[in-house]
Amino acid sequence: MIERTHLEILQQVNKLGTLTEAADKLCLTQSALSHAIKKLEGQLQTKVWQKEGRTLRLTQAGEAILSLANRVLPQLQHTESIVTKIAQGQKGSLRIGMECHPCYQWLLTVVSPYLAKWKDVDLDVKQRFQFGGMAALFSHDIDALVTPDPLFKKGVVFTPVFDYELVLVVHEDHPIAQKTFVTAEQLSTETLITYPVAMERLDIFSQFMLPAQCSPSKHKKIETTDIMLQMVASNRGVSALPAWLVGQYAKQLPIKAVRLGEKGISKQIFIGMREKDIEIDYLSNFVEMASKANRNNN
Repeated sequence: MIERTHLEILQQVNKLGTLTEAADKLCLTQSALSHAIKKLEGQLQTKVWQKEGRTLRLTQAGEAILSLANRVLPQLQHTESIVTKIAQGQKGSLRIGMECHPCYQWLLTVVSPYLAKWKDVDLDVKQRFQFGGMAALFSHDIDALVTPDPLFKKGVVFTPVFDYELVLVVHEDHPIAQKTFVTAEQLSTETLITYPVAMERLDIFSQFMLPAQCSPSKHKKIETTDIMLQMVASNRGVSALPAWLVGQYAKQLPIKAVRLGEKGISKQIFIGMREKDIEIDYLSNFVEMASKANRNNN
C-alpha cells in the first residue's frame, strides 16, 4: 500500500511546507502529487495531512509515515548507490588466487596503489589456491589468478604483466657465486632447495636440469621464501628464484644471483580472469596497474 513515492512526497511536504514546492522538488505535477496522496488516504482510510492556510500539517498518521520515510529512504538511496557502482564496475570485491610462491612480494607493490584508487573495492588474497587456481577461477572462488604457468582454456583470459629471469641463488662465498653462469652438471653435487611443488612444475627441473639429464645431490622442500633464503644464506643449499626477489633479499643477506645457463631462463607472471569479467572496470584496472608496476620497476 505505502510506496516509495508516498514516502518521498511526505518527506518533501514536511520539509518544504507546500504542495507546489514539493512537486517541483520531486519533478511531479501538483495534480499528480495530490492524486497519489488521495489514493493512499483512501487505502488507509485516514488523512495524512491537513491544510492550515497555505501550508500543510501532517496528521498523526502522516507523522508515522514520515518516520518510516526518514528511516527507509536513506537506506534505499545508499543501496541504489552501491548497486549503481557495482553495475558500473566501481564497487565489488577482488579475490586474488596465488599460484606462485614468490609472487606475493611482487603483488604487494600492486595492491597498495590499487587500494588507494579503488576505495569501494574489497580485496583478498587466497594463497591456498597455489597450484590449483584454475578450478578456483572457474568455480568463482577467486576473481583473478596470479601464475607463472598459465593454462589457456576457453572462458579464461591470461595477460602477461611481469617479466623476470629465474636465477640460481647461492651464498656469496660459494664457488658458483664467482661464475658468470652455472650449468646443470655443476648442480649435481649441490643441495637444491625448492618450494613443496611437484617436480614437473618447477622450472629449475623442467627447463634446466631434466633436459640435461641431471639431478641435484639432495632435494629439500621448504614452504616459505624467507626460510628458504635463510638456508641459502647459511650455506646449506642453493635455490632458484626470480632475480628481482633475490635482489631485494641480497641487501640484507649474504647471497648472490647467478644466471642459469649461458642464455638464462626468462619467465613471465600472468594474471588470469574469466573472459566475461574483463569489462568490469575495477577488475580490468587491476591488470593494467600490475602491468604498469612492472614497467616502473624496470
